[in-house]
Amino acid sequence: MEKASVAKWEGKVSTTLTKASADQIWSLFIDFFNFHKWFPNMSICYGVHGVNGEVGGVRYCAGFSLPNEDGGAEQNSWSKERLVAVDRNELSMSYEMVDCNVGFTSYLSTVKVVRGGGNGGGGGGGCVIEWSFDVNPVEGLTYEYLVQKYQDGLDQTAMKMEDALVEKKAV
Repeated sequence: MEKASVAKWEGKVSTTLTKASADQIWSLFIDFFNFHKWFPNMSICYGVHGVNGEVGGVRYCAGFSLPNEDGGAEQNSWSKERLVAVDRNELSMSYEMVDCNVGFTSYLSTVKVVRGGGNGGGGGGGCVIEWSFDVNPVEGLTYEYLVQKYQDGLDQTAMKMEDALVEKKAV
């Protein structure tokens, strides 16, 4: 008897920044072991293997707000993620989740920072951040919920990054 094949969830969200350049934003994303500085509700992120920003580097992240396999009551979600591709010319990186307690299996995500797209306010040139994911369906979640979580997370991350860069420029 054949097993029914379940389609993977594939999604992509994006946000536009007008006060920061693509290179500025890229430098924050490629700081792979320190993403907790930018991502909402992520209290911990550090390297557990390899070199920060280099293919093969593995980070441990905790504190984000996806329901977890431990019941989700304390909302202490965690994951270990490996950087599997970096294209510094295209400002793109891909990572896979190698272990977690949020039910993700066969997870691959790509972040790409696209030059332009903003109105150039503040002399930054603007950019668009695209974040895509490919994951097996997650029990207890809907595809729509997951896409919205990605969009909300990206919007908040981008705002935090842009605000920090504008503040730094003002000093």
